[in-house]
Amino acid sequence: MNEQHRDPWQRVRNEVVDLRQWLDRGIVIAFAVATGLVVVGFTHLAEFASHTFLRLTDSGTIGRFAPLVWTPALAVALLWLTRRFAAGTQGSGIPQVVAALEYPISERQQSGLVSLPLSLQKIALVSGGLLAGLSIGREGPTVQVGAGVMQQARRWLSPGSTIDAHDLLVAGAAAGIAAAFNTPLGGVIFAIEQLSRRRGFSHSGLVILSIVMSGLVAVSLLGNLTYFGELQAQRLDWSLLVPGLAVALACGLAGGLFSRLIVASFRGLPDRFCAWRARHPFRFAAACALAVAVIGIVSGQATAGAGYAPTRALLEGQGDVPALYTLLKFCATWLSAWTGLPAGVFAPSLSIGAGIGHDVAWLAGINGEAAIPLIAFGMVGFLSASTQGPLTAFIIVMEMVAGQSLVLSLMAVALVATGVSRLLPPPMFAELAALLVPPSADGAQSPAAGRTA
Repeated sequence: MNEQHRDPWQRVRNEVVDLRQWLDRGIVIAFAVATGLVVVGFTHLAEFASHTFLRLTDSGTIGRFAPLVWTPALAVALLWLTRRFAAGTQGSGIPQVVAALEYPISERQQSGLVSLPLSLQKIALVSGGLLAGLSIGREGPTVQVGAGVMQQARRWLSPGSTIDAHDLLVAGAAAGIAAAFNTPLGGVIFAIEQLSRRRGFSHSGLVILSIVMSGLVAVSLLGNLTYFGELQAQRLDWSLLVPGLAVALACGLAGGLFSRLIVASFRGLPDRFCAWRARHPFRFAAACALAVAVIGIVSGQATAGAGYAPTRALLEGQGDVPALYTLLKFCATWLSAWTGLPAGVFAPSLSIGAGIGHDVAWLAGINGEAAIPLIAFGMVGFLSASTQGPLTAFIIVMEMVAGQSLVLSLMAVALVATGVSRLLPPPMFAELAALLVPPSADGAQSPAAGRTA
């Protein structure tokens, strides 16, 4: 038997005096802190962009109809910048990270999907989309942003370090989404369920450490508050059984349809719209953005951005949403993604789900605080159905609304909705990742073709 294995104290001494390992850990901690700082900066810039757009549309009649020109014009400008300088930023960013993790691509090809320059470009372009009034969110893109920042740690690690690029990508992605939502446990589950399907990560402590450090930075600068506050009503009774099941089924169907539409939109279908998009991408983006602007005007701009304010109002039982809000938000989010711009769908999915829960509650004659659990069910149901990640969905929603007493109900809704959605499409992020890395002639994978998807 090896002498080191006989003497556990020798292993401890070796661990303590190994300066190389401590230096590597310090580097990882430093980049985890940097990830938290970047996420905080992204948060402030995105919120400033959203508030600026709302102020623009709140300045009389001219401001109200300004998006009919402002939104298409800015969308076309952003699409030109994206296609010309930052093709790897298109979409939510999660498929890029999945592709970088799951496919055998070269380091150069990987840098076309996840890198520090792409992270900075992603921040600017997503904020620009929010300034345009598109129905997009910043939370999903923080996965690509966090992975791009953390990946830079690899060049500073010692040559013999056992920490590889794969584990750094997982750690950065998980830290990014955990800091964005202030959901540390959700970040860990997201790493396990969405990012490690083909290969686990050998340094689980690295992921947790990165989440802790980036989360501490975010909490210290943004405050230790749950994303949507605390639910006013968390008591359930049997009267919510049938409405809750209806929410789960509706979210399963709607989430599956949403996922199918997103994948089909980027893959392309033999129809006139996809053919027009392929021939004239800028005209198509302008048309989609114009439709989003019209939807925003009809809804009083309730569909603009991630949908944080309407969702929080519903969860607090103090607000209402415009008629057909769920359908309008659904269409606005789909069209915003179809433009080809960097566009997160994570947070808008929560808003759509909240709308479904609100609609079912209204149909069932349930109002006020009694409807709040159904709204939370809708959030977890639609998110789990569209991403087919039930564990991630119910953990993130539970942490965002401080709904620990609803954990079993949220879990049940997530499982039912996911089961229904699986009757329609494969997982959205996995399908989009496959589009980014189509097989080449020699059997290798190359992300080049997916950049124009």
